[in-house]
This record gives sequence, structure tokens and C-alpha cells, in this order.
Amino acid sequence: MTTTEGLAEFVQDVHVDEFTEDTREELKKRIVDSIGIGVGALGAEPVEAVYRTVQRANGGGDCSLWGRGETGSPVGAAMHNTALTRYLDFMDSFLAPGETPHPSDNIGAVIAAAEYVGATGEELLEGVGAAYEVQGELAWNAPVRDRGWDHVTHTVISATCGVAKVLDLDVETTRHAVGIAGTAHNALRVTRTGGINEWKGIASANAARNAVYAALLADDGMEGPTNLFEGQKGWKQVISGEFEVDLDPGCTRVHDVMTKRYVAETYAQSAVEGVIELAEREDLGGDEVELIDLETFAGAKLIIGGGEGDRHDVETKAQADHSLPYMLAAALLDREMGTAQYDPDRITRDDVQYLLRHVTVEEDDAFTERFEDGEMPARVTVELEDGTIHTVEKDAFAGHPTDSMDWEQIEAKFHDIAGSEFDEQLRNEIVEVGRTLDRHDSTDLVALLV
Repeated sequence: MTTTEGLAEFVQDVHVDEFTEDTREELKKRIVDSIGIGVGALGAEPVEAVYRTVQRANGGGDCSLWGRGETGSPVGAAMHNTALTRYLDFMDSFLAPGETPHPSDNIGAVIAAAEYVGATGEELLEGVGAAYEVQGELAWNAPVRDRGWDHVTHTVISATCGVAKVLDLDVETTRHAVGIAGTAHNALRVTRTGGINEWKGIASANAARNAVYAALLADDGMEGPTNLFEGQKGWKQVISGEFEVDLDPGCTRVHDVMTKRYVAETYAQSAVEGVIELAEREDLGGDEVELIDLETFAGAKLIIGGGEGDRHDVETKAQADHSLPYMLAAALLDREMGTAQYDPDRITRDDVQYLLRHVTVEEDDAFTERFEDGEMPARVTVELEDGTIHTVEKDAFAGHPTDSMDWEQIEAKFHDIAGSEFDEQLRNEIVEVGRTLDRHDSTDLVALLV
């Protein structure tokens, strides 16, 4: 089922009554986690640039701009709020052999649409569930990274499906919305290759904006290409190649999504956890380290280990959170990998700049096979100046689908990241509404974010 009609019929078939209790809980965790991350990103300059643009181009509507005490259009709110949830690189990730998108990139768009129509909490869960299911199936069956396209090429389709669900679009209108979104908004992989800049953290916000706009256009009568996938010069010919998806109205793909423990690119999670454990266990200091060597799987080597451009020249946050050398060096020195490790002063400090140039990253074929079987393996070896060697090996990390975070861990992460902007009472209220979202209206949650 890879036609626009098939996607539209799937969206119609999604119903919260078909969700298991575990699926409901995982979707609610994703929403709470994303909101906390978004609040923590307030004040970051690229996010502020988005805010200023939304004020100029998309202000004056009925949808909340989180943390601003202001509203914008559904399009503007989707752009602004997705920029918040994505910018810190602390969001969730779907692990597929050839693609690693971030399904939480859909949440800002779906919440904006839900607020726009006053959807219930259950209807919001349906929209988020539909988006996660489409995102996961496209990532697994239609990877586009090696063909030169960015993963947000999937996101604009998945977000459109989620938005269409909460807007209650019929099958034909949803077909047109998906056709518009998937034809007009395909993003190049250059975003994440070579010298990375701040658009890397904003590209998904642009996809979210385009998804809402495509759905609204269709709702107002605009037709789109209904042969998006299989048509001449269509998505399969140009973007993905042949593929099939098997979409489950129970939206179980959310169970294959990982939650980040560290503020670091997805493929760095096991390695960062390992080097911190090693530093603490052996009481390591940076000035005694001669070499940090990481053996990892192909995707990590490609994206953040030097396969798509040298990762030892690090001057900005956008470069740092996609550089295994920087992340391993900073994690060993600080025994942490949070937002503080991306402060400009921390990035440029001599100790980490010296140590990151003594980090090597190697691909291990056996680790690549293990990754394709669902693990996230990493072997970190630290050699000291006196010749002593320490090693740690990981096959996953706290937050991996095999070791998913429980509510206590989600709440702790939420309070930690959102504490700089929201007081404890407000944080507690957000978590409580999020945990019981299926007994609330979506506006009850959004009202707390203004």
C-alpha cells in the first residue's frame, strides 16, 4: 500500500480504541518528552530567528507559540513549535537500517492542528499515532538518505497524515493533501553533510509548516497529484525507488522509537553512555588520555564519524552535536552530555578542542550487522599516555527500544530540561495533563504552554 489513497484510507482507519494501553502510554510519553525539550530550547538564536519570522509572516492566529504568551496561525505555530522540539537534538528517533528520522518532528504540527479545531486529547493521540506509523514505515521500507534526500522528506508526508487526522479530513481531501506535501517539499541531504550549519536543526520545522499548509490547502479545495508515488517522474522514480509499506491502524511503530538520554545525535547514544561509564569507573582525566578509539556501525561512521565530511573541526553547536570526536571528548571530560556541553565557551575551550583531535572512529562490519538486527553497538577504547588501555562495550543505552524509559525517567528528563523556563508547579501540571491526555481536550495541554 503506497498510493495516496492507501495512506488516506489508513488515516481514516486510525482510531484510539484500537490502540493498546501500552501504545497510548508511549504516545503520551513522546508528547511530554517533546514539550520539555521544546521549552528547554527557548532562547536559542536559531529558534529566535524562527520566532521573529513567524511574527512577521504567520502571526495573529489562534494557535499558541509555546513559551511566548502569543499566538500565530496553524502554519506559524507548527513551524515555531517544531523548531523548539527539534533544535536541541534531544528528540526521539526511529531506528531503521537505512534511515533514522525523528518522529517527534511531527508533534508540533499535529498539536497546532489539534488546537486549531479544538480536538480532544484522544483525537490528538490519533494524529500523533498516525504520523509515527507513517514515519516509521517510510523509514524502514523507503530510505532516501543514500539517494541524496534528507529524512524530513518523509516527515512532510507523515506530518500531513497526522494533521489530516485531527482536522478530520475525508479520504479524498487527505489524498490531495498528501499529494501536495509529497510533491512540493522534498529536502536535500546536503543539510547534514560537509560543513553543517544551523538549518540542520530547523529543517524539520519547515517540513511541519509545509505539512499544515498542504492540509489546509486541500481542505479549502486545492487538488494535488493523487499519483504521487507511482506516477511518471513520481516519488518512487525520483525519490525512493520501489517500496511497499504495511501500516497498522493500531499505530504500533511508536514502540520502535528510542528516547534520548543524552543531548547528542541518535547514533552517538551508546558511545556517549559508554565513555561516561568508563571515565567514572577509571576516574579518567583528559590530560592523561593519548587516544579515544570508537568502533561503531556504518551509519554512525557515515553521519557523525567522518563519512560525510571531517568531524574534527568543531566551532558551533550544529557541528558539535553531529561530531563523534567532540561528543566523546566532551563526555569524557565532563562525564555528562547535556545542553551545557554545547555552550559556545565549552565548545571552544582548549581541553576539548585538544582531546577531540585524538579521537578516531572506525566502522566494524559485525557492529553494522548487529545494528541492522536492532542493537546500537559501540566499543570505546581509551589509551592513556603511560600505555594503559581501558575498554567498554555497549549494545544499547537507556532509552533504546529494548530499554525504554518509564514514566519516572520521562518526568525526570522533563523537569531537568524545562526547569530553566517553567516553574515546578507548571511543570507538574503539564506532566499530569500529558499523562492523562486521553481524559482531556488538547487545548487543556496547550493552555499550559503559552
